[in-house]
Amino acid sequence: MGAFNRILLCYDATREGRRALREGKDLALECKAQTQLLAVLDQSPLQWGTDIASAVPYEAAEAAAKDILEDGVARLKALGLEATGNFAVGRAIDEIARASASFNADLIVLAHHRRGPFKRWWEGRDDRKLLDRVSCSVLVVTAPEAAEAAAA
Repeated sequence: MGAFNRILLCYDATREGRRALREGKDLALECKAQTQLLAVLDQSPLQWGTDIASAVPYEAAEAAAKDILEDGVARLKALGLEATGNFAVGRAIDEIARASASFNADLIVLAHHRRGPFKRWWEGRDDRKLLDRVSCSVLVVTAPEAAEAAAA
């Protein structure tokens, strides 16, 4: 399995995101792939608000995301992977597409969050558009349903 030489691991601080990292890390080890860990912090007004008071939580979230990114890269390197980190602020779809092109990724590994159609509409999200913007394979990892997770 040597088809994936450059793997972009996209991380958010969710259960699905952690599972995507574990599976992506395992695949990167199997392929001996150069790996880049991408953390994207959404800076949209709906996410953080537009008043001065919201600057403190945003700054704290940014610092935490950067710390987690550094730790993740260190862990990947400790496993013997050639790994780098990339921190971006913006819409995840835009930043993943940009990082994939810049890194020249063969594979993007990311998490899927189960949402109903109303919640996707309300949040203004259409993650399927990412597939139209990248020229490599995409591995989408989901977390098990609650019943499956409880049984495991």
